[in-house]
Amino acid sequence: MTTFVDTSAIYALLDEDDANHAAGVAIFRRLQGAELVTHAYVLVETLALVSRRLGWVAVGRLLDGILPVVGVAAVATPIHETALGVYREAGSSRVSFVDRTSFAFMRAHRIETAFAFDADFAGAGFDLAV
Repeated sequence: MTTFVDTSAIYALLDEDDANHAAGVAIFRRLQGAELVTHAYVLVETLALVSRRLGWVAVGRLLDGILPVVGVAAVATPIHETALGVYREAGSSRVSFVDRTSFAFMRAHRIETAFAFDADFAGAGFDLAV
């Protein structure tokens, strides 16, 4: 079974002060050996967030410790266009464009479970890895 990995989970793994850190570490350990995947927009979002909030040492932990076990896929044009259309139609930025892209990506790849601490994934109908 493939599990999608969101920024919220990666950040929780890296920030020991994050409220979801312990849960994130436990879930990540349990998921070892499973197919873990994310997309390039999540990587861009995560790198920006981690470098700004946690610094370059944490970026190194992301690049050397997490990414080797998480596949990073490009976002195909149809997925990008679907996400952009849904984002525009929403009339609100309550759910980010990156999350909308994640939902479109997960649906296109028939991924049902997300490793995320973002309730928007459950709200979009996906299971959360717990």
